[in-house]
Amino acid sequence: MNYRSLVVGFGLLCGGVSMMAKDFAVTDFGAKGDGKTDDAVAIQRAIDACMAEGGGSVTFAAGKTFLSGPLHLKSNVDMHLEPNSVLLANPDESIYKESAFRANEGEGMMWLSGQDLRNVSITGTGRIDGNAVAFMGAELDDSFELKPVTTFDPRPHVLTLINAKNVKIQGVTIANSAYWTVHLVGCYDVAISDISLLNNLKVRNGDGIDIDHSRKVRISNCFIESGDDCICLKNRREFEEYGPCEDVVVTNCIMTSRSCAVKIGSENMDRIARVLFNNCIITASNRGVGIQNRDEGTVEDVTFSNMIVDCKLFSDVWWGKSEPIYVTSYPRAVGNHKDAGWRFPKGATKGSCGEVKNIRFINIASTSENGIFIGGDVPGKVSNILLDNVDLTLKEQTAYPKGVYDKRPCDGEGFVSGKVYGIYTENVTDLKVRDFKVVAENFPEYAGERN
Repeated sequence: MNYRSLVVGFGLLCGGVSMMAKDFAVTDFGAKGDGKTDDAVAIQRAIDACMAEGGGSVTFAAGKTFLSGPLHLKSNVDMHLEPNSVLLANPDESIYKESAFRANEGEGMMWLSGQDLRNVSITGTGRIDGNAVAFMGAELDDSFELKPVTTFDPRPHVLTLINAKNVKIQGVTIANSAYWTVHLVGCYDVAISDISLLNNLKVRNGDGIDIDHSRKVRISNCFIESGDDCICLKNRREFEEYGPCEDVVVTNCIMTSRSCAVKIGSENMDRIARVLFNNCIITASNRGVGIQNRDEGTVEDVTFSNMIVDCKLFSDVWWGKSEPIYVTSYPRAVGNHKDAGWRFPKGATKGSCGEVKNIRFINIASTSENGIFIGGDVPGKVSNILLDNVDLTLKEQTAYPKGVYDKRPCDGEGFVSGKVYGIYTENVTDLKVRDFKVVAENFPEYAGERN
């Protein structure tokens, strides 16, 4: 075994006490690292041995590619990827058999996962690669085709942690997820920092970081590119026992998305509250900042501040119509797709949507092909919204039709058509607008504000 010492000085009174943190190199447990052999059994042996000896680091050697099927993370274990090391998902669909959503097998399987964990971390400067294109169908102009599925979708999520406390993800590159990338379910005390999350922008459902029924989460200094939402807060029905999603701070991040760079919802059967996004940049996204409440849960006390938001239109494959700011609450559509049975409360065939209130946008500069959209299904559902020092430059960047707002997924018509407005509202109560400026740059369809 290789061992690495961690020296902790306690001063002269303690006599210079030192502690040893053990290294468990996966190659010492039989991993080949040749990019061809499935090393999952050897890697799992290293993880299990690390936990059994009280914890330490499971290390992936520099310059090697470790092909692997599903792995289970354990408490008190740091997965450490040395420079230029790669942990690569095995492209064999048949080996992914553990559902990412329990009995709902229609939304992907798990690759790296762990449940009921304490003190788990992923560190280093290596790469975790989900091998996304291997799980896709044909490449199209705007996306990849999804292979036909019924109730079972074999596409693996990269990392799923359920009921984990004291989670650290730092420094690594996580790339090419075939489905969601980092999914935190019922987690508490999470810090994600200085990572690059680089998904293929044509892969649908390729979310970046999904914070689901989790609390005390901090995300900082990250670069995220994803076809679907970059950072998304939600409360999925499959994990309702874990309670609300609260106390989330995101700072100093740069994001690009073909869907919505920052999204709250659409799945929200509980409460999302006390959330702050600050000092972030969004570039080349289909939608910038979106609150998309479609279920009975509520959203409240959310602040977006000091942000640059640049959007442009993409095809209808992706939700959104270049709205830089989007705050909505509409009942979910009654669906007939593979996961429709999991969208409504048990026994219900139709849903309802909860309140969205106390939402603040402060010091936001945006360039887009569309304006701000704020709306709800009935008066009072969306209330106490502040736009303070928000600048919008309307600039034509694509040939897609302008003047369309996207309500999907909603009960009824999914699109609202008309002209491009700086602010378009529907059934909003107590909207405060201070120092709002809109400039139309070679944009003849701009029509002002509409209430």
